[in-house]
Amino acid sequence: MLAYRDEGRGLPLICLPGLTRDGTDFDDLVPHLPPLRLIRPDYRGRGRSTWADPASYTIPVELRDVLELMDHLGVDRAAVLGTSRGGLIAMAMAATHKHRLAGVCLNDIGPELDPRGLGKIMGYLGRDPAFADRAQMAAAMPALMPEFGAVPAGRWAAHVARVTRETDSGLAITYDPRLRDAVEAGAAQPAPDLWPLFDALSGLPLALIRGANSDLLSAATAAEMRRRRPDMIHAEVPGRGHVPFLDEPESLAAIRAFLKVVQ
Repeated sequence: MLAYRDEGRGLPLICLPGLTRDGTDFDDLVPHLPPLRLIRPDYRGRGRSTWADPASYTIPVELRDVLELMDHLGVDRAAVLGTSRGGLIAMAMAATHKHRLAGVCLNDIGPELDPRGLGKIMGYLGRDPAFADRAQMAAAMPALMPEFGAVPAGRWAAHVARVTRETDSGLAITYDPRLRDAVEAGAAQPAPDLWPLFDALSGLPLALIRGANSDLLSAATAAEMRRRRPDMIHAEVPGRGHVPFLDEPESLAAIRAFLKVVQ
């Protein structure tokens, strides 16, 4: 079962979260959006969705799930806001089902992935946090995520509440730990050239939000993306790494400009 949230009316905006996240990852953004139809799926094996065969935790399968959800909801065409993994799915959609897209906003993702960020992800992927409770983890977040500056304690507490479950033995992740197996299997294959997927966005309204301290989307890759798409709306978010929360002034300005173009 694929869980999703479908709220509001108007322009369909599908929010696709990062690798281990779910639709709640956009909670900070929601209050700032104009009236529209907001669709937030949880990928298979994440959030409230059913766990599946780990071999199916791949971008092609997750893209198929998104397309089938669109069909189920009667959405012929939608704008997509893709965070990290979600942005890769959006680019794959542009390459294979471009007619279903009204535009794409990428949150801290591009066609080249910095090995530093990939290494950091593999350090925690599929493993329960080593904290007794959420309060302990929230207090540790500034040290764990030094690339994020001036984040209020309440924001970290809300973030931790979204990405963990409390159990009798401590904190647990909110997704199938076998997701790690799928990612490791993918990493064992030759790395594909993703620039053709980015170039497939040609002709579509496009925006890019990048955390200024991102360790997954390098400044050089973002610069090449802007060179190839000089019309791309772009925002660099100071004091943010991978990934911005999306309620920063710079993020909101880019998203609002993007939505005006696709409406």
